[in-house]
Amino acid sequence: MKPAPFAYHRAHSTEEAVGLLAELGDEAKILAGGLSLVPMMNFRLARPTALVDVTRVPGLSYLRAGGDGLRIGALTPHRAVETTRDPAVRAGFGVLRRSARWIGHYPIRARGTFGGSIAHADPAAEWCLLAVLLEAQVVLQGPAGQRTVAATDFLQGYYTTAAQPEEMVTEVWFPAPEPRAALTEFAERQGDFAVVAAAVCVDIDEGMCRSGRVVLGGVGPLPVQIGAGALAGQPAAPQTWRAMGEQAASQIDPPSDTHGSSKFRTKLAATLVARALAEASQL
Repeated sequence: MKPAPFAYHRAHSTEEAVGLLAELGDEAKILAGGLSLVPMMNFRLARPTALVDVTRVPGLSYLRAGGDGLRIGALTPHRAVETTRDPAVRAGFGVLRRSARWIGHYPIRARGTFGGSIAHADPAAEWCLLAVLLEAQVVLQGPAGQRTVAATDFLQGYYTTAAQPEEMVTEVWFPAPEPRAALTEFAERQGDFAVVAAAVCVDIDEGMCRSGRVVLGGVGPLPVQIGAGALAGQPAAPQTWRAMGEQAASQIDPPSDTHGSSKFRTKLAATLVARALAEASQL
């Protein structure tokens, strides 16, 4: 298949990209890595009238860890997150580096971009789950200037976000480190999108859980936050992780499709939550 006709524009600055988006109208799309948009265009599931290529916009590929958390530029490749040697990133935000291996295959990780994945808003995408889990903020640039939106408000449904047509994602900001966080998932083949994914973080003190958070992907149109208050005061032990997995499974009603029934996804969720909590507890 070939894409429907479209106009192509290359932007050399954030301001130029935003200006082009405003000029070209609602049907224009940003082209960053292109690993999600281009296949959808080839199958004509997406038919933008114009593409604004931002791959040569300078200053949008970086990982900056400091006192205010971690900031990741929108054009940062997945591979840069996976291979970072920055000790501050590895210590406080190591879940991002460890989770990158779940993203497709090497060419996808090498070319795909962090901001592009967030903007695409696939509810099973690893970065979307972790943005919700780690309470990230999405930085947007538009004609009126810059604004910041919480990831939970930015992601609004299947491939739908709070970004206005003339805005582009420039950065994702993770305000606070989470050293005990993990993500695991199940896919039919290595590199496929997850049938179900579970991202968790847990605070443990002297063998007891103080708090935790659980987010599931692949079980609805959005990453689903699961109430994890039951972890507080429980021992950091396998029976606690299994109980939390069962509780998480009881809070979802996933869809059925060709990759699995609702019952199958529910069972997967219980197993993956328990497995992710066990992994996080060992960090």
